[in-house]
Amino acid sequence: MKQVLHFLRQLKANNNREWFLAHKADYQTAAATVNRFAEELILRIGEYDPTVRGLTPKDCTYRIYRDVRFSKDKSPYKTHFGVYVCRGGKKSGYSGYYFHIGTGDADTYPAYHMLAAGDYCADPKALKVLREDIVAGEGDFEQIIKAMEPRFHLDRDYMLQRVPKGFAADAPYADYLRYKVYTVLSPVDDNYILAPDLAQRVADDFRMTKPFLDYVNRAIEFAQEEEV
Repeated sequence: MKQVLHFLRQLKANNNREWFLAHKADYQTAAATVNRFAEELILRIGEYDPTVRGLTPKDCTYRIYRDVRFSKDKSPYKTHFGVYVCRGGKKSGYSGYYFHIGTGDADTYPAYHMLAAGDYCADPKALKVLREDIVAGEGDFEQIIKAMEPRFHLDRDYMLQRVPKGFAADAPYADYLRYKVYTVLSPVDDNYILAPDLAQRVADDFRMTKPFLDYVNRAIEFAQEEEV
């Protein structure tokens, strides 16, 4: 991953079409490295999560080109790579395991490196089902959260100030209902990214998030079945 990290830092300093075209070979080398990593990560995660078996790197990786149509930032290229391993692939609507390598030179997205598990843009129907499950679950959701190592934490971005409409303010475990993003995060550093056997290490860390992911996906699956 050393070459990948170097390429991303160079791209951040030269985020323009002319530089990118002149360094297209460097990009292709970095992308090939990420694809090989994705292929191995899918295999490793598939050892304990059969729902992701058979996925390909194409199912789990993204284009480096940014969609700038509605953005004030007109930089043409992303300065990160992401690998999203989830049931049915990245467009399925299911929650998954997300590996993110950025430039590593800041502690904000997209620069920082991280592992994440969950659903960043869950359908409102799935969110409602998930919140209903939390209320009715008699603490099972909290037990899952507490069973994970502390370095994984719920993403508190975009939290609601109040319990959402349709739920009582004093509902059981009401604080968990205010989340809009049901994702657990673990920021990591360059040493983590550059360590040997990275795919195995990432898969081992993701293993502890599987009960959380199963809980979220159960709600998503129920919501999708309701639409059929």
